[in-house]
Amino acid sequence: MLFPLVANAQVGDHRSDFSIGVNGGYALSSVGFDPKVSQTMHGGVTGGLSMRYVCEKYFNTICSIYGEVNYASLGWKQDIKTATDQKVTNVNGNIEAYSRTLNYLQIPVFAHLAWGREQNGCNFFVQAGPQIGIMLGESTTKNYDAPNLSTDGTGRSNRVVKQEDMPIEKKFDYGIAAGLGLEYNNRHVGHILLEARYYLGLGNIYGNTKRDYFGRSNLSNIVLKATYLFDITRSK
Repeated sequence: MLFPLVANAQVGDHRSDFSIGVNGGYALSSVGFDPKVSQTMHGGVTGGLSMRYVCEKYFNTICSIYGEVNYASLGWKQDIKTATDQKVTNVNGNIEAYSRTLNYLQIPVFAHLAWGREQNGCNFFVQAGPQIGIMLGESTTKNYDAPNLSTDGTGRSNRVVKQEDMPIEKKFDYGIAAGLGLEYNNRHVGHILLEARYYLGLGNIYGNTKRDYFGRSNLSNIVLKATYLFDITRSK
């Protein structure tokens, strides 16, 4: 009996605005290995298609659903040092370097909340939600042969090298992402968004049973990106 009263007591203003566009940026990534692998951030490009549906303005909050379909170049880059914090050199006298690049198709879906000007101005937004990824391929870059740490005298401070020759075992990735940024709106130009985003993988790229070498091997990354959206439908 009370349902009609509740249904008619909506505070928000309905919207039905749908926009599509493109995005591009730079991703700094690493892998959380256990046992630990010393790393610096792996850099790579990311970009793809963006979609947003604005459904309501609730008081001063602009509420929408935001999604992307992206290509992303992720991975890890090892920080190879000695126990005295010196760089390790190979047989040619060059500093040893190793990195693995993992190319992904990523699909994040976010709850997007914004405060500020809805049209012809700027607003501040936060967004968060789940993300899945499918690995498309991998490649390795290194300038030395596989190290034999017991005999070759490299003196590495981090002696975990199992990952250097192991192909990725799990091609499906999933996790949660959150970001914040600024948006500029203009009814004639469209929407320009600048965002910083963090992703934490909840899955692993290698097996993590008691029989496997790594107990954990999850991806994480920081993404800086720009997005351009143009309106397909606009209710206001």
